[in-house]
Amino acid sequence: MKAFVTVHGILERLALWAVWVGGAALLLAAIMVTIDVLSRKYLSVTMSGSDEITGYVFAGSTTWAYAYCLLHRSNIRIDALYNILPLPVRAVLDIVGLLLLQLYMGYLTSKAVDVFADSWVNDSVSVTTLLTPLWIPQLIWLAGLVFFNITLVFLIVYAILSFFVGGAPAVQRLTGTLSVQEEIAEETAGVKEMSK
Repeated sequence: MKAFVTVHGILERLALWAVWVGGAALLLAAIMVTIDVLSRKYLSVTMSGSDEITGYVFAGSTTWAYAYCLLHRSNIRIDALYNILPLPVRAVLDIVGLLLLQLYMGYLTSKAVDVFADSWVNDSVSVTTLLTPLWIPQLIWLAGLVFFNITLVFLIVYAILSFFVGGAPAVQRLTGTLSVQEEIAEETAGVKEMSK
């Protein structure tokens, strides 16, 4: 299990790095759009393609953030009944949920591969003044999906092994919904650092 803890830590670091890069790219895109809006209003000059670039940045940064959300148990779940079920049942539901998510994401990623391959083979470009080769933003988008799938498969295997080795509490700590105390601790972590 020590190897799984190590790989989990590596995936968390990669996911954190991806979130920071994606966040920086979104910030730069927002600055670019702001400059475009202001220059259009006050100078009657437009930056052609800012909306297109922003769309690519949003798509890429979103897929690269999926793994971070998964590893930090931030994915949205409908847990009205979940919280009143016994812990072993919740652990099984967590694993089943991950398996269903993998089924969906595997299908989505296979379709993303088709889109990327089609753009690559046909040398498709955007129908804008930028004439962006579509395989470039699609590759970034697809790479984020692939990274998420790798993380998800790893987490499924880790959760199943944890269930047999450490029981339901181990699965809860790995993949279960955050408790109210965990959510408070996560939200106030930065406040504690600032007060030091």
